[in-house]
Amino acid sequence: MKASTAAAPDRVRDDYAALVRAASGGDATSVERLLVRAQEVAYRFSLLVCGHVEDAEDVMQDALLRTYEHVKDIDNPEAFRTWLYSTVRNACLMKRRRRAGEPTRFAPLDDAGRRTHDGAAHGDPWIDRRLHAALASLPPSYRAILVLREIEGLSTRETAAVTHLSEDNVKTRLHRARVMLRHRMEGA
Repeated sequence: MKASTAAAPDRVRDDYAALVRAASGGDATSVERLLVRAQEVAYRFSLLVCGHVEDAEDVMQDALLRTYEHVKDIDNPEAFRTWLYSTVRNACLMKRRRRAGEPTRFAPLDDAGRRTHDGAAHGDPWIDRRLHAALASLPPSYRAILVLREIEGLSTRETAAVTHLSEDNVKTRLHRARVMLRHRMEGA
């Protein structure tokens, strides 16, 4: 692995931590920047995990509100993304329970478009239709782990914290999810 590739998740974590520290100190600009970045992450992740646009939007709003209300209470700013993903995951699980079943159709990610913190779009679309269909067909617990590790760039430890699984279980499920995804992509 290249040093620049390995350093990217650390830089993202450090950027969030700096924003959390400044925001918790009352810096209004940092609060705004943190909420904008959290909105992107929360929506993208909730769309993949919840499966419904309406649920994803509700969950994103809940996550932003929780971020705004609790930013001063975050003890470990380096773990902010883990906290945010846990918040989103738990809210999606609650939405799913209320719906009493897995969604029959997942919202296309093409419409969401991946954007950076400066608003620039990445790709057109950022995940092609075959990959999205293959991801949507994975069991939710495997899909969440794959998204957290491969798309969102969380470490195994961070993914374990979000999913409330052991690191070994995360590694096992990630391997199985990759195999399932590969088979579904080959069959698409």
